[in-house]
Amino acid sequence: MRSTISNPNDLPEKPGVYLLKDVQDEILYVGKAKSLKKRVKSYFKEDLEDPKTRVLMRHFHHLDYLVTDTEKEALILESNLIKKHLPRYNIRLKDDKRYPYLQITSDDYPRLLITRNVRDDGSHYYGPFTDVTSVRNLLKLLKPVFQLRDCKRMDGPCLNYQIDLCPAPCSGQVTREEYHENVEKVKLFLEGRQKEVMDLLQKEMEQAAQNHDYEKAVVIRDQLFSLGEVMEKQKMEFNRNLDQDVIATSNDGEVVVVVVFRVRNGKIMGKDDFLMEGAQENSPPEILTAFIKQYYSGPRQVPAEILLPVMIEDRQLIEKWLSDKIYSDKNYGDYSDEDYGDGDEKDVIIGEYDNGNPPVVEIRVPEEGLEYRLVQMVTKNSSIILNHHKQARGALLDLKTYLKIPRIPRRIEAFDISNLAGKNAVASMVVFEDGKPSKKNYRKYKLETPGPDDYAMMQEVLRRRYEKLVDKGETPPDLVVVDGGRGQLNVATDVLNSLGIKTGVIGLAKEFEQVFIPEVAIPLILPSTSPALHILQWVRDEAHRFAVKYHKNLRNRDLQSSPLDEIPGIGPKRKMNLMRHFGDLETIKNATVDEIFEVKGINRNLAIKIHGFFRPIKD
Repeated sequence: MRSTISNPNDLPEKPGVYLLKDVQDEILYVGKAKSLKKRVKSYFKEDLEDPKTRVLMRHFHHLDYLVTDTEKEALILESNLIKKHLPRYNIRLKDDKRYPYLQITSDDYPRLLITRNVRDDGSHYYGPFTDVTSVRNLLKLLKPVFQLRDCKRMDGPCLNYQIDLCPAPCSGQVTREEYHENVEKVKLFLEGRQKEVMDLLQKEMEQAAQNHDYEKAVVIRDQLFSLGEVMEKQKMEFNRNLDQDVIATSNDGEVVVVVVFRVRNGKIMGKDDFLMEGAQENSPPEILTAFIKQYYSGPRQVPAEILLPVMIEDRQLIEKWLSDKIYSDKNYGDYSDEDYGDGDEKDVIIGEYDNGNPPVVEIRVPEEGLEYRLVQMVTKNSSIILNHHKQARGALLDLKTYLKIPRIPRRIEAFDISNLAGKNAVASMVVFEDGKPSKKNYRKYKLETPGPDDYAMMQEVLRRRYEKLVDKGETPPDLVVVDGGRGQLNVATDVLNSLGIKTGVIGLAKEFEQVFIPEVAIPLILPSTSPALHILQWVRDEAHRFAVKYHKNLRNRDLQSSPLDEIPGIGPKRKMNLMRHFGDLETIKNATVDEIFEVKGINRNLAIKIHGFFRPIKD
């Protein structure tokens, strides 16, 4: 039940969730309580000790509350509402939608995909992973080993079947049961249970050999070998089997970092780090409590043990919730209405135990031995990551001062142009957030401007980017960087001004690392040892790398299939030399024999042959 009140004495003495609001009905804070009346009344004391709570109550106007049957239901609902509404005064796990997950789809013949969108669609999700490269490498391993289909539409055997990368369920080459056996092995592998997968494959191989099905035994043997190689690459292994998450936090008063090490079957399977918002003035137990509730409310595997440097609040309640979550795949407390309810009572779904003996999750603070050293190692990692964030923050602050821009450049967008004599002209946009690349926001553009005309090309890409930004009503970046000098900067300034965008913009010339600033005649040269300069160089070089890569991909695509392949004596090297020299096929067609003869590796007889191929003598 949801109700709105302004007097805490009107609250029931029941468990539930309360939402403190301001005069505009904006949610300031979401909290849970074993007794709503007792908990909320504590906010109205005259001698509030916590400065953050005093500031919160200065903005308070009224509150809403939702009654639940148990405190555990309140905990789940609190976590869901914090993640949905991101209240200003709650400790918040920064949105991790940018992180990729591995998805096993819910199709009859499931696929294994990389996704950044987690939906309640019956799929199984594993992650998040902070390194997309490692996810792609894992995908490259698992697909050929377990042979899951790659196609969107099952419309007949494809090349993957011909090269033994897919069992072709589309044409009935494998039964649904056989295919799902491989899917289950992938699930076990992604849950960190590699040894179980190896044991299962070993038994299947031995059984196939006993049945004289040697072809199947060879396939399984290769699977075992591939998985064995992966497991050998584990850099750290312990003497006993562990199924744990080890979590630690660091806080410098401005930035709060939480680091998670995932340990499965005695091996460190991965490390994730997260930023927490609104947590700078909170204690480590408060930060870890908020993190655990939000982190495990998503589609993540819950381990048997969670190791921490300090004990959290509500330990027993959270242990019970996580134990329940291991068993149940249900979506707890799905309050999906825009205002978290329309006045009707909603049920908070709680998983049920089927035999009265639920899995038990234990949260511990080790005091000695291997586990204590492991917690110390994770704490050290959190300090290192925090220091990196601190250094980046300092460099960005220096950058704001040097460039005289209105805001700290937390989001930087940089542009570069790449073409060959105006052919295959492309542009790149790379994005840096808080001093680090945000590759999910990178964009590449195939330009329509005839070239070579770098100014016009830069104008095209900037207009295409920022017209769309204005149309969508999005916030502009804090800093726009264009590769080049005064000319490119003037183009960027004209485009931004014509669209009414007010933000920082500079040109960065590579030869002398000169920084061109609007309305400043003399270019700025930052100290060569300045971290601010290093960030600008990194941004500029990344934009250049991304543009050149796209340009080369287009050129290579043109080279892969060409009429030049039909000319005897023209191989890949000579074809590349011709394309580099002339820029495109049309120019080669119109070239004279003497012009073709100038190309490296082309003799006169071959030049005559090429010329004659495109301009045959008519009878």
